[in-house]
Amino acid sequence: MSDATVHLAVYDSLADWETGYATACLARAGLRVLTVGPTTEPVTSIGGLRIQPDLALADLRPEDSSLLILPGADLWDAGDGLAPFARAARAFLGAGVPVAAICGATAGLAREGLLDDRAHTGAAPFHLAATGYAGAGRYVETDAVTDGGLITAGPTEPVAFAREILRLLGVYEGEVLDAWYRLYHDSDAQAYAVLQQARAR
Repeated sequence: MSDATVHLAVYDSLADWETGYATACLARAGLRVLTVGPTTEPVTSIGGLRIQPDLALADLRPEDSSLLILPGADLWDAGDGLAPFARAARAFLGAGVPVAAICGATAGLAREGLLDDRAHTGAAPFHLAATGYAGAGRYVETDAVTDGGLITAGPTEPVAFAREILRLLGVYEGEVLDAWYRLYHDSDAQAYAVLQQARAR
């Protein structure tokens, strides 16, 4: 997977903190991370970061990607402006290419019907229920869920979100993945030695 390409969706009001662990680890593992915007015009995150997308959504093709990452954003609950990204997620999943959605992006996927038949999580059950989706019975109260090629997580779980991405793409596995999670989620200093040993191999 070291030469694989991962696509990170970027749009105004995206939540900076939700994808940083994942993208940093993917890039350090040698994967290429490209940003995809509504167009190639710059967007601005919640934190005020100005991002120049590498490509426009209209030019994104599932066959060119190993994963589509959808961060949360205020815009997911402010109309249909980001609906094209949810439709892109449908195309990815239909083509057998995985998708990872966190926070408000899970609501966008709920509106698209992509959570109706998959186990999933999100910010809170009532947040997704407000979309009127039919998948409330598949909601799981946990940090992150992977089902049917789709990863979901809530806004306070960027480390668990990254863990599922790293597992899915085979970047880390087994005790190394467990050590990575314990280090960054639990501040377990003993896990650092496991990661150092793995990097030295």
